Amino acid sequence: MAVTHLTTVSDNSDEPAKGAVVDLGRGAESAAWRIRQLQHEARGMAREQVEAFARDLNTVAARAAEIAGGGDAYAVGARELASRLAQELPQKAQLLLTLLSREG
Repeated sequence: MAVTHLTTVSDNSDEPAKGAVVDLGRGAESAAWRIRQLQHEARGMAREQVEAFARDLNTVAARAAEIAGGGDAYAVGARELASRLAQELPQKAQLLLTLLSREG
């Protein structure tokens, strides 16, 4: 495997640009800044994923409500389960969003 050498691009600022290659050997301050940046990005991505999951739960709850109200076309057990899910999933989605707001 060939070794390539990477260089940083200077923009006359103390902090590297987003997406810039960072030489972690330059000093503890640069490494600490990069670690904080990566942690910030990871938290943002995690937040987006939890928000998407909450939206998905609400979508499934809407589908469950359709099945619950679908009448004899659906088996009784399926309607009952769908009815419970239609009631519970929006609450679970709200709980997720509440937990996110406490983290923020």
